[in-house]
Amino acid sequence: MSHLVVKKKNEVYLQISSEPHVHRELADYFSFELPEAKFLKRQPRFRYWDGMIHLYSPGTGELYHGLLPHLKEWCREREYGIKFENNDWYGEVEVSNDFVSPPAVADWMKHICKYKPRDYQYMTVYKALKNNRGLFLSPTGSGKSLMIYSIVRYYAAADKKILLIVPTTSLVEQMIKDFKDYGWNADEFCHTIYSGKDKNTDKPVVISTWQSIYKFPKRYFDDIDCVIGDEAHLFKAKSLTGILTKLHNAKYRFGFTGTLDGSKTHKWVLEGLFGACEQVTKTDTLIKKGFLSSLRIKILVCKHDYKYFADFHEEMEYIVTHEKRNNLIKNIVNDIEGNTLVLFNYVEKHGEPLYELINNYISNDRSVFFVHGGTDTEDREQVRAITECESNAVIIASYGTFSTGINIKKLHNIVFASPSKSRVRNLQSIGRVLRKGDGKDIATLYDIADDISGRNYNYTLKHLIERIAIYQEENFKYETINIDLR
Repeated sequence: MSHLVVKKKNEVYLQISSEPHVHRELADYFSFELPEAKFLKRQPRFRYWDGMIHLYSPGTGELYHGLLPHLKEWCREREYGIKFENNDWYGEVEVSNDFVSPPAVADWMKHICKYKPRDYQYMTVYKALKNNRGLFLSPTGSGKSLMIYSIVRYYAAADKKILLIVPTTSLVEQMIKDFKDYGWNADEFCHTIYSGKDKNTDKPVVISTWQSIYKFPKRYFDDIDCVIGDEAHLFKAKSLTGILTKLHNAKYRFGFTGTLDGSKTHKWVLEGLFGACEQVTKTDTLIKKGFLSSLRIKILVCKHDYKYFADFHEEMEYIVTHEKRNNLIKNIVNDIEGNTLVLFNYVEKHGEPLYELINNYISNDRSVFFVHGGTDTEDREQVRAITECESNAVIIASYGTFSTGINIKKLHNIVFASPSKSRVRNLQSIGRVLRKGDGKDIATLYDIADDISGRNYNYTLKHLIERIAIYQEENFKYETINIDLR
């Protein structure tokens, strides 16, 4: 019988020793074709790429530490023996902290936070502290920042150096604000890095965007003991995985995200970097328990005369410049009451015209804001804060700035002005409108879709079918309304 000897190379990789044929089998098992490979291979720079992501190197015997459960399952299926050896510096392959208990974690969280934690929150923190690693699926409104805060406070109290990575500058400031709201003097213990801020600090907690640190040399990360990735679904980019693989000494690794993109590749890469995946709770459960607003989805299918498009981009050009379609969005925003978020893809082609159209049409007593990638962090935070104090404002924002992480409790409506098939983007965007606020019990999504089909579905109509599949999977209620734009 073949057998494997496994030990830690560091806190990122395991080192596997075995027979040559086992290395080849492992290389096959931990290789995946990217869903977008067929499109990427059309580009000259990917001409000689096989379209595969390889998570195991038979030459070096290296495998991401977080994939250990999959390695053990693979060995069980093939009846291969597996033996663990200690590394003199990094210690045992598997470590479980038996001194951590659920009641103790619950008491700790109640002690450090002025808000009472929910059952699933302290159980998630318990699992994180017990196992040192984990990837936690925690939907919008589940109190993800409270769980992150509790982990940060635990390791800060243990004199560990913590790196908290978030995707946007807005989330850096929001995280600091949340920590203060929970009852901590975050300014004393937390250092933020973005937009040219000093990278050096003696404070135990560093909160940064990945864009601000991904070019830092490996030695900068040598003293980091704990890394936490917020919105971890964005960590599949090469620059982000580059940061995680530089953290050779970070024993404690935790990723939090609202959703994954559904591909096995994405999930296993993130598990490799952080640890085994756990579902914290689900959106429909939070709605049923009253933690989130009820959601109704109105799918508005715009009927067009048939038109041939050579590719997706040509169809999108037609859609975002369609006068009747943009007027429909304007009328929807004008007619509905409550704070409304309108999400678009293209700033100049779609965002700016929509802003001019809506701002010039609706009544003067409604505030209208325009937010995109070029908007300063301070201005975005000001828009968020102002909206929390209003009851009938309109935010016209790009998906990249407001689809992820922004916390606006008093958001009543969301309009998908641009079509998307991205599971992550759609669920993250819906999450913006589900947070409960004063006097808010129900939220409405207006999903604008387009039927320009002849014999076959057009590109964006196919995207609608994929969005509906997501709504069904998440148990969201929806209705379809046909609108004739011919």
